[in-house]
Amino acid sequence: MRLPRKPLCLFLIALYGLFSLYAAYHVFFGRRRGAPAASSRGLRKGAAPARERRGRDQSTLRSEEWNPWEVDEKNEQRHRFKTSLQILNKPTKGKTDFRVQIWGKAAIGLYLWEHIFEGSLDPADVTAQWREGNTIVGRTHYSFITGPGVVPGYFSVDVNNVVLILNGREKAKVFYATQWLLYAQNLVQTQQLQHLAVVLLGSEQCSNEWISRFLRRNGGSVELLFLVYDSPWVNDVDVFQWPLGVATNFPVVEASWSMLHNERPYLCNFLGTVYENSSRQALMNILKQDGNDKLCWVSAREQWQPQETNKSLKSYQDALLQSDLTLCPAGVNTECYRIYEACSYGSVPVVEDVMTAGSCGNTSVHHSAPLQLLKSMDAPFIFIKSWKELPAILEKEKTVILQEKIQRRKMLLHWYQNFKTELKMRFTNILESSFLMNNKG
Repeated sequence: MRLPRKPLCLFLIALYGLFSLYAAYHVFFGRRRGAPAASSRGLRKGAAPARERRGRDQSTLRSEEWNPWEVDEKNEQRHRFKTSLQILNKPTKGKTDFRVQIWGKAAIGLYLWEHIFEGSLDPADVTAQWREGNTIVGRTHYSFITGPGVVPGYFSVDVNNVVLILNGREKAKVFYATQWLLYAQNLVQTQQLQHLAVVLLGSEQCSNEWISRFLRRNGGSVELLFLVYDSPWVNDVDVFQWPLGVATNFPVVEASWSMLHNERPYLCNFLGTVYENSSRQALMNILKQDGNDKLCWVSAREQWQPQETNKSLKSYQDALLQSDLTLCPAGVNTECYRIYEACSYGSVPVVEDVMTAGSCGNTSVHHSAPLQLLKSMDAPFIFIKSWKELPAILEKEKTVILQEKIQRRKMLLHWYQNFKTELKMRFTNILESSFLMNNKG
């Protein structure tokens, strides 16, 4: 059967047209639709490297930002590493500590050793010819010798560093102190000693010119001088102020619960010598005027007694323990043993803050004389310029409740302990800085 040509041609033409339309559709529309897909696929495929590049670029940028401390940090790291190696490689054998021997030839030496350094002495007998002790403060080993048996030239000197404690308060004492200084100076000159320091109980009028020729700055051998009272020589370079401390036989007092918490029966106390036409006489008159002498433990004498008996010492200690305030009138000098002894018992010192006759006064470093050492360390005392201020102080004291007094006692005892500890560390640091530096020089 033969198909007609015309319908066949029309069918082929129609089929060709459909194919052409399909081809045109793919050419003009299929590629546009696929282009974004292909493009997005291309982006997704290259996205990770791009992010990595951006990450590397940002990281590089951050690492290359300027750090003004970078050099110091690197140097510090290198220094730490080098120091660590030095510490690890440093030999421990043969290491020598700093050693100092203290020759106590004045009573203030016992305050330094037993109260400030909290050292003990063997034997305990205070009348022994020779007493000695040892203690360590930081890296410094201290040995202490005292007693009548410690005589120039009659004991072996096997140390390089010595602190000599002397009494130069009176002419007779100055003579013996001079003999000790001449002996020590000879040891330095013959190289039996390397370094010498002196703790001196000076004149109450601060007339200490006799020791000037022994100071290193004047050609002598004394590198450091620790001087009691407000001397104008104090410069905190080679001359330092040192506290008077307690009297010879005054013990180291341990605080107890009763000392802190018990009610004390007396407002104040004063046991001492009353000199004619002195501020002490004015004090006694003021106490009697208002009847406050009946509220205070008062025991006055007209003549000074150089030696305390066991009975008088016990009575004095009881007065300190049973009084809230201790009256501290000026004597030949403003600074007196009573100030430090009152602190030992938590009895607040009421101090007559006036200058006394003589050469004591302001120094090149401090301008708060008298008692500039105590003031510089914020002593929690009551300072007055005249005993006329006392009645108002005692009236106020009558209103203070026990709990407030307990807190005040704690504060005073805490301050006094810190005061002694600070002196011990300061003393040691000064010796180490001066003696060791001069060794290097």
